[in-house]
Amino acid sequence: MVPHELVTSAKTWQHREGILIYCGIDWAEKTHDVALVDDTGQLLAKRHITDDATGYKILLDLLAEYGDTAENPIPVAIETSRGLLVAVLRTGNRQVFAINPMAAARYRDRHSVSRKKSDPGDALVLANILRTDMHAHRPLPNDSDLGRAITVLARAQQDATWNRQQISNQLRSLLREYYPSALAAFDPWRNGLCRREAHELLKAAPTPTRAARLTRVQLQAALKRAGRQRGIEADAERLREVFRADWAHQPALVEDALGKQTLALLLQLEAACTAADQLAEAVEEAFPRHPDAEIILSFPGLGFQLGARMLAEIGDDRSRFADARGLKAYAGSSPITRASGKKSSITRRWVKNDRLNAVGYLWAFSSITASPGAKAHYRRRRDQGDWHASAQRNLFNRMSGQLYHCLQHGHRFDEAVAFPNPSALVVAA
Repeated sequence: MVPHELVTSAKTWQHREGILIYCGIDWAEKTHDVALVDDTGQLLAKRHITDDATGYKILLDLLAEYGDTAENPIPVAIETSRGLLVAVLRTGNRQVFAINPMAAARYRDRHSVSRKKSDPGDALVLANILRTDMHAHRPLPNDSDLGRAITVLARAQQDATWNRQQISNQLRSLLREYYPSALAAFDPWRNGLCRREAHELLKAAPTPTRAARLTRVQLQAALKRAGRQRGIEADAERLREVFRADWAHQPALVEDALGKQTLALLLQLEAACTAADQLAEAVEEAFPRHPDAEIILSFPGLGFQLGARMLAEIGDDRSRFADARGLKAYAGSSPITRASGKKSSITRRWVKNDRLNAVGYLWAFSSITASPGAKAHYRRRRDQGDWHASAQRNLFNRMSGQLYHCLQHGHRFDEAVAFPNPSALVVAA
């Protein structure tokens, strides 16, 4: 129970018209602490709820007791933007603010210099953040259900792609230790270690000694199991020559042990490749159904995967960013100025949406070959002394502003409008 001296009853509160209420929730894995304060900073109520349907009902009933309605919901601050609790709170028109835990820790120091900490105290700190500085924080965007579903799929596919590359790098590093002939054999193939042909060959011969014994028939059978239909005989002959060339070898026992490690890594790589491919298919199925897909795909360099990742990070809430500068800062493409006294420096941003920033570099790289104006802009930046990454970032900064404009006004990308005179481009700051 809440101490009587700390809590104003709902009946008393109902007669205080014009009082604003703020809610803070200290999120945890199994339980949550809730605090309600009014606009004077007085603690009205606090609860300890469980992370289940019963706990969510207690929370909603508590909010309703203190005046929460569909027309005038109580804003909520919480340290996460995901999970079932957030999904319940986002029902309707409620503003939910995801406060960075590091920012919340700084606010905690405003109330106590002893660095004491408790979960109920953190909930009170979060509520007071909204009471004093709600204007300085952005609520979670009001994206559509389809947009949020695409966000889940696009991020999962991006994670699967990164995971696949990480395991591929581990396998490549392992093969360099004892099996360089495999790397030489797979080198002519694009994404060699991620291809099914490479997987079947490594299963058939996880060590260079066994690979040198493979016959033409066995090599052709491995390629056929991988789904190859053309060039099988020529590739089998090339592989046989590579595997039977002179290579250095580890001791036999060490080589066999490394071969078993390779097979274990190969299982992980196959699972990662399958996950990435299946999620890519899911993205390509869901993304075209979104109303913004047509505009996003009209931009040079943006296909289904990159376009879906772009939509996943910027969302479809048109009021999320006040202007194009907000989107550029969120993506980390615009520079940041640090000034103190007579010293000032202009550098790239470190605090940003890392997923969106990663998409930006891929988008800029692809647009260079797909758009004459983008290529001219990139070349102009390089000629003025920018490094490759800096020129790419500047191009991404320019095109993200164009994307913001097109989404706000419902226009498709127009090369003539975006880059009216490639030979006299105005370089964005």
